[in-house]
Amino acid sequence: MFGAAAACRFANVVSTDYVASLLDRGRERAKAERLPVTFQRADAENLPFPEASFDVVLSTFGVMFAPNQERAASELIRVCRPGGMIGLTNWTPEGFIGRLYKTIGKYVPPVPGVKSPALSGTKSHLDALFGARASVTAESKYFAFRYKSPQHWIELFRDYYGPVLKAFAAIDPKARKSLETDLHANSTPPRTAHS
Repeated sequence: MFGAAAACRFANVVSTDYVASLLDRGRERAKAERLPVTFQRADAENLPFPEASFDVVLSTFGVMFAPNQERAASELIRVCRPGGMIGLTNWTPEGFIGRLYKTIGKYVPPVPGVKSPALSGTKSHLDALFGARASVTAESKYFAFRYKSPQHWIELFRDYYGPVLKAFAAIDPKARKSLETDLHANSTPPRTAHS
């Protein structure tokens, strides 16, 4: 949660999400850490703030899921003051989560007209979204997922990670078993030959 990190550095933080239960979790954490964070439900495509409200606008694996990515990018620019900064953390198409989306897409086709959220993990897509309105820099980093086992990872994602949860709910039991097999194959690192 970038908001908690910013609040630790004495920033005035407004944390938003479309999902109320995620805001509740954030409130719990902020209260436990005694951080002065304001929480507000908001839609990334229609932010409830005046123009130039914030010096910094951050999103951690959030705004990338907006159905209308162009509209969401315009809203980020609108609420950020001139000369301010917009920081995004997004999954990439070629990374682990990008491959996960491709696996899910074999079972549950994407909604027509909605772009893959993983596109937001590419500089070319960010350039297209923000265009001449902002200077875009992008840096790739690796994230190590840590779970007890591949099966543990599948169970947690099946029960709590929206795209996986919805995919399992949308298909029949036979397809669920097949999806689980594919997810397991996706979660196992490829073997390399050593000489």
